[in-house]
Amino acid sequence: MIRRVVTLLLAALVLLTGAAQTAQAAGYRYWAFWDRDGGKWTYATQGPATARPSDGDVQGFRFAVSEDSGNAAQPRGAATFQVICARTPAQDGKKRVALVIDFGTTADAPAGETPPARRTACARVAADATTAEALAALAGPLRYDTNALLCAIAGYPQQGCGEQVSEDQTSGGETGKEKGEEKAEKPTAGAKDTDSDNGPSVGLTAGIAVVAVLGAAALWQARRRRHG
Repeated sequence: MIRRVVTLLLAALVLLTGAAQTAQAAGYRYWAFWDRDGGKWTYATQGPATARPSDGDVQGFRFAVSEDSGNAAQPRGAATFQVICARTPAQDGKKRVALVIDFGTTADAPAGETPPARRTACARVAADATTAEALAALAGPLRYDTNALLCAIAGYPQQGCGEQVSEDQTSGGETGKEKGEEKAEKPTAGAKDTDSDNGPSVGLTAGIAVVAVLGAAALWQARRRRHG
């Protein structure tokens, strides 16, 4: 009986520890690439260097710290082709692509850098141009790494490219997943954990306390049966 109780307690502690480690999982600081589908953003299935938007498309970029595409922060603000490209008339042999470029929050910025203000632009480019070409025409300089990963738009950030960032490396406050912001379709996005970084989370502490109480109760029951 006692051996069984101890086994269950150890299993519970392992699960609680794993949950705490997951809550403190590291993310990556990078430019996420989005397509506008009607009234919502969808994570792009191609990179900007290979995607070839059509005339009238809206595409967005957002710089933030995200764990994966499921919780990646989306571009903020209005994103309507008719508004963004209102002053860019159509032209034969060309296409117009509306771009939303969101440089993110100070919390997600690399140390020592300040994100520029969000901007929108209408690129009028060749009919077969890629998104990267449209972006370069209006928001250069662009910077790529050796694997063709987009590292910087309009020179931001000045350094770094898709580096891993742990929770305690962010500056706190607003983040790429701030409260009230539009999230990706996968329901894993949300506000950053508000528990203190200086110790275990409230949930973990409470869970350990519950396990301890249950363990004590089980041991008391075992002793009572033995001496009863």
